[in-house]
Amino acid sequence: MIGPGKGLRPQFYFGARSRSDSYPYEEAFAFKRHWGAILALAVFDIVFLIPAILTFREASELWQQLDGLFNLVAALFITFWLVGWSLAPLTLTALLLLLLFGRETIRARPGELAIDLGLPLLGLRARYRAETIRNLRIEVAESKSARSWRGSHAVFDYGEHQIAFGVNLVQEGLTQIQERIETFTGVRLRRGEARADELSQASVTQAPPASRAAQLVPAAPVADPVTLASPSSLLLIAANIVPLLGAVFWNWDLGLVMLLYWAESAVIGFFNVCRMIVIGKWQALGAAPFFIAHFGGFMAVHFLFLYTFFLGGLTDESSGNPQLQEVAGLFIGLWPALLALFISHGYSFLHNFLGRREYVGRSIRQQMGEPYSRIIFMHLVIIFGGALSMILGQTAPVIMGVIVLKTWIDLRSHLKQHTEDTADATGGSPPAAT
Repeated sequence: MIGPGKGLRPQFYFGARSRSDSYPYEEAFAFKRHWGAILALAVFDIVFLIPAILTFREASELWQQLDGLFNLVAALFITFWLVGWSLAPLTLTALLLLLLFGRETIRARPGELAIDLGLPLLGLRARYRAETIRNLRIEVAESKSARSWRGSHAVFDYGEHQIAFGVNLVQEGLTQIQERIETFTGVRLRRGEARADELSQASVTQAPPASRAAQLVPAAPVADPVTLASPSSLLLIAANIVPLLGAVFWNWDLGLVMLLYWAESAVIGFFNVCRMIVIGKWQALGAAPFFIAHFGGFMAVHFLFLYTFFLGGLTDESSGNPQLQEVAGLFIGLWPALLALFISHGYSFLHNFLGRREYVGRSIRQQMGEPYSRIIFMHLVIIFGGALSMILGQTAPVIMGVIVLKTWIDLRSHLKQHTEDTADATGGSPPAAT
């Protein structure tokens, strides 16, 4: 596949092998079996699996006994903990299966060469156009390089990239492989330099090394800065006015406002996962569950803390355990504000993060930690609001103060965040406001 200005690149696919996806020529290369590493990995895998199994049983029992809020919070917390912990045994099990049964397979059919890496029925496939493969040859990997496990292996050029396959090959074996590839693809493999249309724009123009990496990352178009009058800012203000209307016209107390802000943190967490997927792509397969685990566990405990201090009046008199129907009723009553907040954050994600390409220049690690600044603020608001409520004995002024303070900090953080993201995306200072 050749994209505009991007050069020649393979097409990647991950998933199960399809029986209908047949290749007349296939040749497999088994991974080296390092039995010491396999044994050590198996021991570590068992060590991590035992707590995961025990925790799964405990979580299953809790989910079967959902007779109140406390049991629900406990079930959620343990489940989120299990999700985070399970990443380790799942990763170790996958590595163990690769070491035991993993292999690399080259496949050929008319016009195409494919290289599969993984298990016999599941793995990663890279597809290459046979007519653009060049300079198939033998190379010997250096002892401490990333390819050291291959030993003497095959390499071919594909655009700007060098593609390796095979383990402990000799020239005679490679010659036979090349003949079979040429027979089943119907293409005679080339030798020589790449054509101009097979290289990225940076290589064609022979950019200096210092600027070449920057050219490989597409620059975001210069966009107007996010200001107080921007649609996302106005939506944020409007969404924060809804709790004020609720306090004035619908008799929302401080506890309901705090519950609403807790739910908004969950909305922020949801869109943060979406941002991580956009930024990390394949990396998000591990990073997103890890974020959901620790963020979800924190949110569960945070909700119990919030309910105990601000909403503790709704309890089952016989057990002191809040009933789930009563808790659900609180969220149903907050639906106008929840909808407004979801629309506000959703618009910011679509218009600012995607539309203004604020994901350019951001790492998945940066994005993973971004929501926690809001969580810290939430704790400060709870402590501050609760203290004022006890001192003043009146909640109405406290509610107004909390809403105004929260709106101001939200707006300030919104403008600062999107100004910094715009600067990162454009590779310099944000454009000046006009």
